[in-house]
Amino acid sequence: MTLPLMPKATAVWLVENTALTFKQIGEFCGMHSLEIQAIADGDVASHIMGLDPIANGQLTWEEIKRCEADENACLTMAVHPEIEKLLSKGSKFLSMSKRLVRPAAILWLIKNHPQLSNAQIIKLVRSTKVTVSAIRDKTYKKLNQIQAQNPVTLGLCTEADLNQAVAIANKNK
Repeated sequence: MTLPLMPKATAVWLVENTALTFKQIGEFCGMHSLEIQAIADGDVASHIMGLDPIANGQLTWEEIKRCEADENACLTMAVHPEIEKLLSKGSKFLSMSKRLVRPAAILWLIKNHPQLSNAQIIKLVRSTKVTVSAIRDKTYKKLNQIQAQNPVTLGLCTEADLNQAVAIANKNK
């Protein structure tokens, strides 16, 4: 479950403005119920100004009322269609360290699974057509400096994605 923006500030607001249980607030904010109780007692986060999750679009009053009526119910994050579409696509950002090891992953895929098409490799490791083609054609400028490494162990793709791509490539062959 995704956590709300600024969970502690959101917890402060929920404690001050709702009749939700400590457990409900804790589950929604990713905190322990004792931490929420300490916020309510003023021992923790007394200096933090509450952040309204309704104004942020993270919760609705209907959801709060539903959970206030049933103390066993869990709050669910309100997700806008635009945000949901972005989240379903997955993160497009790769850290610098992962970007630097992409050629090693591409080389490994070409050596170990030559049946994979360039498009499949591009999708697996999120690289460019030019890079994959250059490594496959052995015209990559730093080819002699890279050592083939499994993209799964590098964290560029999952084992399931790799197995699925190999299965499709074998089927098309």
